Amino acid sequence: MEATTLTILHNATIVTMDSDSRVFINGGIVIDRDRIVAIDQSSSILQQYSSLAHHIIDLNAHILLPGLINTHVHTSQQLARGIADDVDLITWLHGRIWPYESSMTDEDSYISTLLCCIELIHSGVTCFAEAGGQHVSAMARAVELLGLRACLAQSIMDAGEGLPSSWAARTTDDCIQSQKELYAKHHNTVDGRIRVWFGIRQIMNSTDRLLLETRDAAKELKTGIHMHVAEIPYENQLVVEARKADHGTVTYLEKIKLLQNNLLAAHTVWVNSAEIDFLSRGGVKVSHCPAAAMRMLGFAPIIEMLDAGVCVSLGTDGAPSNNRMSIVDEMYLASLINKGREVFALGTTDPTVLRAETVLKMATINGAKSVLWDDEIGSLEVGKKADLVVVNPSSWSMVPIHDSISSLVYCMRTENVVSVMCNGQWIMKEKKILNVDEGEVISVARRASTELLNRAGVKIPNRMNFL
Repeated sequence: MEATTLTILHNATIVTMDSDSRVFINGGIVIDRDRIVAIDQSSSILQQYSSLAHHIIDLNAHILLPGLINTHVHTSQQLARGIADDVDLITWLHGRIWPYESSMTDEDSYISTLLCCIELIHSGVTCFAEAGGQHVSAMARAVELLGLRACLAQSIMDAGEGLPSSWAARTTDDCIQSQKELYAKHHNTVDGRIRVWFGIRQIMNSTDRLLLETRDAAKELKTGIHMHVAEIPYENQLVVEARKADHGTVTYLEKIKLLQNNLLAAHTVWVNSAEIDFLSRGGVKVSHCPAAAMRMLGFAPIIEMLDAGVCVSLGTDGAPSNNRMSIVDEMYLASLINKGREVFALGTTDPTVLRAETVLKMATINGAKSVLWDDEIGSLEVGKKADLVVVNPSSWSMVPIHDSISSLVYCMRTENVVSVMCNGQWIMKEKKILNVDEGEVISVARRASTELLNRAGVKIPNRMNFL
């Protein structure tokens, strides 16, 4: 090993999230370039590696955990935060979001992605799965600059009501070809931090041909598919009526053999027990977005999915669906919402459902499995990528700590995240994003958002009576 490549982080509570759920109370970790080469007690790490290391950092009893993974994000929607509050899903889509998205320029998407990713980094996210916008190259440019890891996808639709004219003109061939070109251009670029997936917005805006050819193209290229699935009862009803399915979206996707282990199904709220079994047998991954679900979708049967062996991870969804792009908040909400559902929907009281360790797995190793990257990220283990988060627990929100796992899920706030490393490089240190000027991005984003909404013709009702 070259002395200049080694970094030691020590004197930390290291929450590994490995298969043995190891926690080192006074632990140390050694990083060589972009990978972890050792994890042990601080004393052992310092004795063995200190003479070889170029950087030795005392973490002062902070908590070190794997980089958090947000498995359902719309980075292109960040400039639309607050434009679709308190409306139903169809109004949300047809009246607000699609006019906004279809009016975006490449530069708008770049600025929106920068702003979104800054917020993601502050909440400890090192990797995210993009659910789809129209300007993937602009997203990639922002991800490259900020140093994050991402699975990027284009939002694809070739049918259905409410589509802006520019989108409605696309053929199925256009949709498939554009994604293949994006894959060729960006997949496995910027030191392997960017992967390109196929995107299907939702079944209500997809022909059978689009579904089938997406399935086959993703299999051929060995990549994933990101799709909104079973969001609202109307979706299932439409699938039953138009496609003669027995129940709804998941049943139909099972029929056409789209339920495979490279499918990341977002939300997946309105499913029955048979469909949960279909998801499990197909190896489908589910992204649970608690805040967005509670806002306009409903209670997803997450407990039943986990019990059936479905890999469930966490997502924030986009800013107009949630407003808060913090996976830290989603961990807290996921536990409370699903405990509450036991009382409300099932008539039982069981505080043990969705325990803290399960929720933290959803944000780490399950997230990695969901984005098909668990061989390299999702846990702190020798040989894996150095994607990690430093948490300062010495604040009024977390003190005292009797159980590190419990405190990370129930007590931690975004403000406790102080430093973030991705691929062996610090992308935030002491709460400062390193690769961009946050103030400048915020200023540019304000102007871009106003201009974009004016172009899109989106008018937001004013709820205040100014005097």
